[in-house]
Amino acid sequence: MRSSEVVLVTGAAGGIGRAVVGRLRERGLTVVATDAALADLPCAGPVTAFPLDVTDEQAVQAAVARVVTDFGRLDHVVHLAGRAGRGPIDVVDRPEWDALLAVNLGSAAALARIVHPHLAATRGSLTLTASTNAFNGGSALSGPAYAVAKAGLVNLMRYLAREWASQGIRVNCLSPGPIDTPMVSGRFTAEVLAQLRAAVPLGRLGEPRHVAHAVDYLLHPDAAFVTGTVMNVSGGLVLD
Repeated sequence: MRSSEVVLVTGAAGGIGRAVVGRLRERGLTVVATDAALADLPCAGPVTAFPLDVTDEQAVQAAVARVVTDFGRLDHVVHLAGRAGRGPIDVVDRPEWDALLAVNLGSAAALARIVHPHLAATRGSLTLTASTNAFNGGSALSGPAYAVAKAGLVNLMRYLAREWASQGIRVNCLSPGPIDTPMVSGRFTAEVLAQLRAAVPLGRLGEPRHVAHAVDYLLHPDAAFVTGTVMNVSGGLVLD
């Protein structure tokens, strides 16, 4: 792959995000890392990084314009940003419901609209992030709004993959199971974590590098014939 290819990664400060950024940099891609939690570091070593709230459409437009201005192109977008909730449904009020759908689903639709012409110009790719919750209905651990938003992401990916195929844009989706990141290990008790491990047929939590390798493949030229696909990284928690 040409070292000039440029990748925009959202949610880059999370456990999976950091692993993805590191993996893509190892392969020589130019990585622009964004996250609401990032400080403004316009040149953080080999990675350009700056803060971005993906629910702010104007901010997303400005961020994409900044990438194209600085690097002259945009080849790939990896949208990892998102937030889990907590159920059951009778404790989730409307503002929380709307906020979770906005950050997990609405942000992806807005980002897709904004990056579309740039990915068309490079015949690039868009990778979205769903969850096993999109397929098994989820649970009160992450809440109903999270499960609904992630299910919506899968069909958004399928819609875009079909609509953009004639322009050479590939659109795929990650579906991680429980991954050992602060979003999982930092939220749950030891008892809940033990239950999660027991529920996974492989008997353990996934590691961020497992998802990063899946992203690496989806962006690689060897995946040039892969679009409209859900990459199941769940240790067998969901069986295709």
